[in-house]
Amino acid sequence: MWIGRAAVFAALFFAVQAGVALAQDITLKSRDGTISLSGTLLGFDGEFYRVETRFGELTVDGSGVTCTGVGCPSLTGYVARVTISGSATLGRVLMPALIEGFALRNGLEARRTTTPDGDLVYALQEAGGGPTVGEFTFRINNTDKGFSDLAADDADIVMALREIRAEEVTAAKNAGLGDLTQANRSRVLALDAMVPIVSSHNPVDTLSIVQLAEILSGHIDNWKALGGPDAPITVHLRDDGSGMVQGLQDRLLRPARQSLIDGAARHDSNPALIRAVAHDPFGLGMASYSEVGNTKSLVLTGPCGFRLRAARRSIKTEDYPLTAPMFLYVPARRLPRLAREFLAYTHSPPAQIVIRRAAFVDQTPEEIAIDLQGDRLANAVTVAEGPEGLSTLQDMVRALAPMRRLTVTFRFEAGSARLDAQSRSNVLALARAMESGVYDGRRLVFVGFSDGVGPASANLDIADRRAVAVREAVLAAAETADLERIDIAVQAFGEALPMACDDSAWGRQVNRRVEVWVR
Repeated sequence: MWIGRAAVFAALFFAVQAGVALAQDITLKSRDGTISLSGTLLGFDGEFYRVETRFGELTVDGSGVTCTGVGCPSLTGYVARVTISGSATLGRVLMPALIEGFALRNGLEARRTTTPDGDLVYALQEAGGGPTVGEFTFRINNTDKGFSDLAADDADIVMALREIRAEEVTAAKNAGLGDLTQANRSRVLALDAMVPIVSSHNPVDTLSIVQLAEILSGHIDNWKALGGPDAPITVHLRDDGSGMVQGLQDRLLRPARQSLIDGAARHDSNPALIRAVAHDPFGLGMASYSEVGNTKSLVLTGPCGFRLRAARRSIKTEDYPLTAPMFLYVPARRLPRLAREFLAYTHSPPAQIVIRRAAFVDQTPEEIAIDLQGDRLANAVTVAEGPEGLSTLQDMVRALAPMRRLTVTFRFEAGSARLDAQSRSNVLALARAMESGVYDGRRLVFVGFSDGVGPASANLDIADRRAVAVREAVLAAAETADLERIDIAVQAFGEALPMACDDSAWGRQVNRRVEVWVR
């Protein structure tokens, strides 16, 4: 809990007046020595003490007090220590790359060691062998363990491949860590995707999202059903605590009222899964887009002829349906200044370059010319119905041809008007770009699209209302932008440009979106 200095010393005065004598490990005294407070030191970030007292948890400005007791930290040799726990996909490659980039950016040297328990430790030192100013410890396990460590006060930041679940929200609140569902408690660090992979010798190249769900649930168990050889399918998955597996359950199987197959081969790491699939001619695994090794990625398709391939651009736009945002969750307590500076760095342009080099998908908005969207337009022509459908498509092409599409796309949670996690992050990314003047003197158009279920006129109206809602959310976030320098408009084309077939819930959800076009 944060309280101002005056409130702190009011509490201190009350403690003295009441004759409180707490047998704890530190005592904080005002500079004139007239007021003191004893308690258990919970943390010190080089500036503020976090102390558990009889009045609850207090945060006290170190510049106004002196500390006595065996638990007092060293003020001159202070080292910021941060523990980050969770997803191995983030912890093995991406986060170390960002720590090294952060150190380089700030003139520090990053020295990496491994503990006997397998944790990675990065000691950040001043250049030329100077003193250590910070230590970042990475506990590389899985998303479940990351949230468990946070609730147990064994971690300061969680690396997650999925959004926090209800029971984890409750555990965090009970531990005094605040409401982790709030916007300022999580951030999308980068983007990944869940990709079906097979051996390079497997003749199957495509499968539908419905077929994928049936394979993972055990309803399809032979490659013959997919146009392959008459051989049983071996499913390869990570362990149950993996964010990848939980993401599949949440986004793919649960909406279809299915559950994971019991007999899947389980692996405790992504590299182990990749090796197993590469050497199994009849295996199918679910892998991270950033880690497919020498396996073959399958293209997702549908009965209406659409083909959806996992690629950097289709993941960034969320056109690929199994896009997986990569999260950092931060509790509602003060982290050391070095940790706060690192978190700020992760959103910076230099950090986006590091993310790309690490083979993950960054969040820097990019512009896509209409002539690079042949597949989307070809799909739209294929499913356009009658003269009215083709006329709407022609109107759309005429309106968008002089413009370029931004890679920031906005979609909504299933059955909800709430933007999904990646889209909420996109609101902030676009707002920051507007505040920095990137789009000054240009025209931004929020373009709404819908699925094809129901009357076209109703779909057009829904698409328009979604586009307006997204525009308002972005404008509210762009608090310091000079909006008079940007021409902002809204347009809707309903079901004119579908991204997937409407024969499944996931396909309809992919089609319900708001794009941003710029001129």
